[in-house]
Amino acid sequence: MPWAVLALWVAVVALALPFAGALGGETKDGEVDYLPAAAQSTKVARIVAEMPGGGTTDLVLVYRRVGGLTPADRAVAARQAAAVDREFDLVGGAPKQIVADDGGTLMVPVAIAAPEEDGKDVVREVRTLAADGRTGGLSVRVGGPGALASDMDETYGRIDGILLVVTLAVVAVLLVLTYRSPFLWLLPLLCTGVAAVGAMASAYALVDACGLTVNTMSSAVMTILVFGAGTDYALLLIARYREELRRTERAYDAMRRAWRNTMPAIVTSAGTVVAGLAVLLLADLNSTRAMGPTGAVGVLCALAVMTTLLPAVLVVLGRRVFWPLIPAYAGEAATRRGMYDRIGGLVTRRPVAVLLTGTIVVGALALGALGLPGQLRREDAFTARPESVTVMRELARAFPERSSQPVTVLAHTTDVPSVVADVRAVPGVTSATTVRDASGWAEISVTTTARPESGAEAATITRLRTTLGDRALVGGHSAQDIDTADTIASDRGLVIPLVLAVVLVLLALLLRSLVAPLLLLGAVVAVWGAALGVGALVFGPLLGFAGADATLPTLSFVFLVALGVDYGIFLLHRVRQEGAVIPALTATGGVIASAGIVLAATFSVLTVLPLVSMVELGLVIAVGVLLDTFLVRPFLVPAAAQLLGRRLWWPARPARTGGGQTCLVGGAPEPARTPGDTASSAV
Repeated sequence: MPWAVLALWVAVVALALPFAGALGGETKDGEVDYLPAAAQSTKVARIVAEMPGGGTTDLVLVYRRVGGLTPADRAVAARQAAAVDREFDLVGGAPKQIVADDGGTLMVPVAIAAPEEDGKDVVREVRTLAADGRTGGLSVRVGGPGALASDMDETYGRIDGILLVVTLAVVAVLLVLTYRSPFLWLLPLLCTGVAAVGAMASAYALVDACGLTVNTMSSAVMTILVFGAGTDYALLLIARYREELRRTERAYDAMRRAWRNTMPAIVTSAGTVVAGLAVLLLADLNSTRAMGPTGAVGVLCALAVMTTLLPAVLVVLGRRVFWPLIPAYAGEAATRRGMYDRIGGLVTRRPVAVLLTGTIVVGALALGALGLPGQLRREDAFTARPESVTVMRELARAFPERSSQPVTVLAHTTDVPSVVADVRAVPGVTSATTVRDASGWAEISVTTTARPESGAEAATITRLRTTLGDRALVGGHSAQDIDTADTIASDRGLVIPLVLAVVLVLLALLLRSLVAPLLLLGAVVAVWGAALGVGALVFGPLLGFAGADATLPTLSFVFLVALGVDYGIFLLHRVRQEGAVIPALTATGGVIASAGIVLAATFSVLTVLPLVSMVELGLVIAVGVLLDTFLVRPFLVPAAAQLLGRRLWWPARPARTGGGQTCLVGGAPEPARTPGDTASSAV
């Protein structure tokens, strides 16, 4: 049987590899792929892309000299603007020079008729052209929304390679330290590699069959989930297999017992993550919704591999795979004593003090979440400042009274002049020009007096939408930011309650209780708040981030609740079987600590990426997992369970031990067991 499983997975990998390699070509990182599906600005972006010539790449050439521009500098700007006009098809007429009041900065806005997918090449060509003017102290830079999108796309292009290499290195080091074996660490790592191939191939199949959108962010999170969750499942299974090898002579029988005992908890653990991610499908924000199916596919592939391929490999290799620490068959597992045995003793002796102290610590950290910085702006989205961001800041200083980022108005009417007149009459609008008419729509480029991504600009956009009503759609990059923020708030109100409800149902089914699931959910929600609080203390003061990504609360909640509740599942499932806290903590403490460290480390890999949103998400989830692993799970949950006693399992009736005694949470006596009796206990 194990050989048949190995042969099956070899065939699966051989079939999946070509499709896994093709996923990168299907990854989409255009703005529409991250925007709210139903937002007005998203509709504008789609309509503009379908117009003759497609969408535009909006750029700004910025010329700056300390001490003031010279006539020669202006001649350079005029020459390069003319070259851009010759080389590209411009929307809105020939480019014009706009000089700042201080005379030291000049900008030339251009809208190049090029679809978004060609924007990167356009930006590269314009920057090459602009480089010829950088002489004699004149600085020439290319910015604008198109350049920012190009820099973002270039950043995304480097993510996959960095992520995979660093994740492999981190997981390999942790497995070597965990197993202290020259061979055993390779098995979980190879199996997670197989799961990653399966996940990428499955995601590609979904793209091809269902039109699923996969962007770099969702692909990165899928990779992290495969390695993090897969390694966790491997650690739990191998730990129980090692236990059973001491009780059982044949490796096959030991694995059968280990597999049967760990499956309920592992499957429920995977189920909570998959269910939580499935809720993301209801989100309106494309980038959030894309994480749902890709993340779920990753977890399911990790589950499939770690519950079939890994057991088969372990059985084939036998006890020798644990060399040099080979578990000897003794007919009965030795009683383990150590740190978690002492923690269990402390919790059972002083549950009130432990619970109160832990709650104060978690609560104090959670209060820090109130200090999270404001919403992250586009110009602050990178950990290292690209050229486009430098340009944005230069323009903000040189032209405080004028926006360099146009607002796009699409008028669906035959009376375009009246719409233009109404737009010009809106307070905060500097100019409005019709740039093209096509497919029943007139595209109007609007310039505002406020700087991009400011409150004043948002107010102007709101006034435009109110004034124009159903006659026109208002879009553009700033409108997209407004719609995205509104959608994120709406998604948060939908996703968080649904995730709580779904996870509660799954926990109730596994634990056959209503009180225990509520305890676990309350614990992970507290951890989420504490992790955000730590983030608030770190993002600005230590890392220098100017804001927090708007999706951070929602995404961190989904992952911390779905992943964090796993360790509570493993603990309380064991508590229910053992009937007491101390043996449950002793049995699960070490392996769950290792699993928590691995999971936190894999998510912390996101912090090496050059995007602030990725760093923040990875940091918050890693901190949350560590808090759950070393504070909530060994101290707070057992203390609460001790105080609740038999009420923890309400409405189920307390189980009966073999001697007829009722199982209590705490120090109730355990009946003696035979080696066969231990097979009924869970992880």
